[in-house]
This record gives sequence, C-alpha cells and structure tokens, in this order.
Amino acid sequence: MVDTGRSHRIGTTGNLQRSMRANYDEYGVDSYYKKVGATYRNPHLPGVCACMFTWLDRWWKHEQSALGSRTLLIFDMACGSGEVTLAAYQWWKGANSKPVRRGPLSDQAPPDQPTSTSLQCPRTGIASYPDTTSYPFDMRIMAADPYTAEAYLERTTLPCAPLSFMDIAGGALPSTISHLTSLGKGSDSSAETSALGNNVGDAVDKPIIIDMVVCSFALHLVQSPSELFSLLWELSTKARWLVVLAPHKKPQIKDGWGWVKWDCDSWDECPMADRKGEDVQDRVHSRVYRSVNFSQQYIRDAKQ
Repeated sequence: MVDTGRSHRIGTTGNLQRSMRANYDEYGVDSYYKKVGATYRNPHLPGVCACMFTWLDRWWKHEQSALGSRTLLIFDMACGSGEVTLAAYQWWKGANSKPVRRGPLSDQAPPDQPTSTSLQCPRTGIASYPDTTSYPFDMRIMAADPYTAEAYLERTTLPCAPLSFMDIAGGALPSTISHLTSLGKGSDSSAETSALGNNVGDAVDKPIIIDMVVCSFALHLVQSPSELFSLLWELSTKARWLVVLAPHKKPQIKDGWGWVKWDCDSWDECPMADRKGEDVQDRVHSRVYRSVNFSQQYIRDAKQ
C-alpha cells in the first residue's frame, strides 16, 4: 500500500494532478512515475536546498578532516530530477565563489562554473557555502532513480542509473561517478566521469567510500518494514551518513537497522525517537543518521 502522506505536496507542470495524493490514488506510485518520469519536478526545491545547505555546512565543519585527501562522494538515491544534486552543487559553488577560500584541500584556483539559471536554487535565506577557512575543491555525485533518469539528465547533464530500492538493497550501485565540475556542461564533459562497472546498474567491482546517501521525498514510500530494513542495512555497510528529506516524520527507522540517529546541533548520537537536532525548512523535514556498520576495514579495502 502506498503512503499518501505527501498529500500537501503541490504539483507543478509535468506532474499531472496538482495533488500528489490525487496522483497516487488515480495512477498508483509506479504508474504515476512512469508517466511523469521525463518531466518530473519536486515543487519543494527551496526547502530541499535550505536543508542541504544547513546539513553540508554542519557536516563540513565537523567532518572535513575525515576526508583526508579524498573527494567527497554523495549518493543521490531516488534522485528525481536532481534537486539534491542541484543543492549540493549550489553549496559547493557558493564555497568556490568566495574570494578568499584557501585551505589544505584547495591549493589551486576554482574551476570555471556553469551559470545557467536552471542550475540555481531559489532564494532560501540560508548561506550556501561552508562556514570554515577551507572548502572542498571538488565534489562527486552518483545518482539513481528507476523512473526519472531522463529528467535528471536533462536538468543536470549528469548520468543517472535506473536502479530501484530493491536493486540497491541487493548490492547494486550506479556504475558512474560524476564530478560537480562537469555539472551543466553537457555530454562533452564525459571525460570527467569515472566508470565503476561495465553497465549501468552493475554492482561495482571493488568497494567505494560513499560519504553520504541522501534520499529526498522517496524513502517513506517503502511500505514493507522488511524491505526498508534490507535497504538501510545494505547502505549502512557502504556509507557513513544517511540524510532523509521528507514532507513529514516518516519513515520510522529502528534501532538495529544499521544506523543511529544523529543530533546535528550537539553533533552526537541521540535516541531514534528524539527530535532534537532535526531540521525543518519550508515544510521539508531533514533527519540524519550515522552508520554503525561502516568500518575502517571497508575503507582499507576501497583504497587497495
């Protein structure tokens, strides 16, 4: 059964009905997204951007040292038309646009950046740059969505693997990682992507370090607790952080599923039922979890 908790989410051009609840009732989730996959837009983009800016600012402040010499990798899971990727790009672009930003991770000039208005977040009132003395010179994105790959490609020019939650729970990952420096530049920037497998949808041949998985307006649609557990447990073995963006407090993630709830204010673990440290902006709820299964052994294997 489909969760209709998105009933307040207002549709836009390309999303059929103005009410997501009406869309789900009339078409069902699978049929609906198959119909609008190429034109889908999430009307909560301002809230998504605001929540992502706040999260990335906090994460960078506390965790940048954990990167070492690596480049940050985000998995945009159930990526829609690229709202999370767009927000990450705007955060990174904001960092690189500041006139004095030099640190151990950035000893060269910022790259040229696309200026298309389609790649810009709406005004949020939230600073879209890391509030530190250094910034990530580059960031990497991998994206997956079984329905909206065309819309994601059209908006970002980056590849999207047609992977479902079930595929990912079974161990599959997108076969391509893209650099944010290539966002918006078109197909001629394909040399800036790194192939991880032979075909889109293949599991990668060796472990990769995913710094964070971000799932926007989709995880609550997994209605089976066993399916949700399988997905979250698998992700907890491959990623350090999980960020859930949703129109409400669902889904309920339980202890023993591979994650602990994270209080982003105190930057410490908190009870699963605790609402402290959560972020709500423009009706978008942001909750953060930290993996209990992501091990140093995995990191060593990934570097070999």
